Amino acid sequence: MKQSKIILMLGLVVAVAGCASSKSGDTYTRDEARRVQNVQMGVVEGSRPIKIEGTKSGIGTGAGAIVGGIAGSSTGQGKGSSIGAVLGAVAGGVVGAAAEEGFTREEGMEITVRLENGRLISVVQGGKEQFQPGDRVRVLGSGGETRVTH
Repeated sequence: MKQSKIILMLGLVVAVAGCASSKSGDTYTRDEARRVQNVQMGVVEGSRPIKIEGTKSGIGTGAGAIVGGIAGSSTGQGKGSSIGAVLGAVAGGVVGAAAEEGFTREEGMEITVRLENGRLISVVQGGKEQFQPGDRVRVLGSGGETRVTH
């Protein structure tokens, strides 16, 4: 019984970690493949490192509540088991939500670009690609998504 609980917990952790999606400039979703991108050229005015908060989809909360409820139900008998299950579910939900947000948080850059038409824009994207003032870059956009690449 204990082994099956451990396997269930590990499976839920893997499921939550698998929900992470990248916002980096060099990672595309399947939906973005073979889609026309509008391209503008520009020059980097400045950049700075930022953090992109993780997702808060509720999957971590739900997974944590299930694991916490199962673990809590084994702490007593009768009403004690029921109370343990409820307390375990609440605590597990809080921990699961924090874990989901932490697993999916990423480093990124805020890049300010002066486009060839003189317009100044700022794009936030994930990843560790470095942009320096004066770098000539491409600004790609499609469907509300924009990215900066060298």
